[in-house]
Amino acid sequence: MEKSKIHPDQMYIEGLASNNSAVIQSIYKKFVPKVVYFIKNNSGDEDQAQDVVQEVMILLFNQAKANTLQLTCPFDAYFFLLCKRRWLNELKKTSNKGVTINEDLVSVKESTQEMILQTEAFDEKQQLFDMMFQKLGDKCKELLQWSFTLKSMEEVAEKLDVTYGYVRKKKSLCVGQLTQWIQEAQIYKSLKK
Repeated sequence: MEKSKIHPDQMYIEGLASNNSAVIQSIYKKFVPKVVYFIKNNSGDEDQAQDVVQEVMILLFNQAKANTLQLTCPFDAYFFLLCKRRWLNELKKTSNKGVTINEDLVSVKESTQEMILQTEAFDEKQQLFDMMFQKLGDKCKELLQWSFTLKSMEEVAEKLDVTYGYVRKKKSLCVGQLTQWIQEAQIYKSLKK
């Protein structure tokens, strides 16, 4: 399969990654009304629509920050489909009846579908990581959070007022425990594929 070209709308992803307020406002102005309209016309209300939009924006921000999102289709189609699928999944959870996600195959390109699946997989991995991270002790959480935000382990040691050797050893143990829990989780094998 030939490598898809990056779409010019990648600027929205880059804007999210850099927390650019003009880009974020532009997304809310250009793309959110369509999502709100869809949700309100499909058993939802304004608040539920805003919740879905917020969840998808957080997901896209996290994926953009992780530098794993290369847009190969228009942002509008990608964003709308993510929101639509999230809303239909919400309806499925809250109703006794099954909800069928019938995509309009004529208007949805294969690359858009593939990106949606990648984003949903990213979201599931992020949720698994977050769930296992919360199981760690307070010291491990604090040490790892500092190591995610600071540039060097020396800075982490200084911030925590401990030695560099202690920080390296403790981080290794914490990451080892976190990795073990993630790999032991039942959902891990399906996410790995």
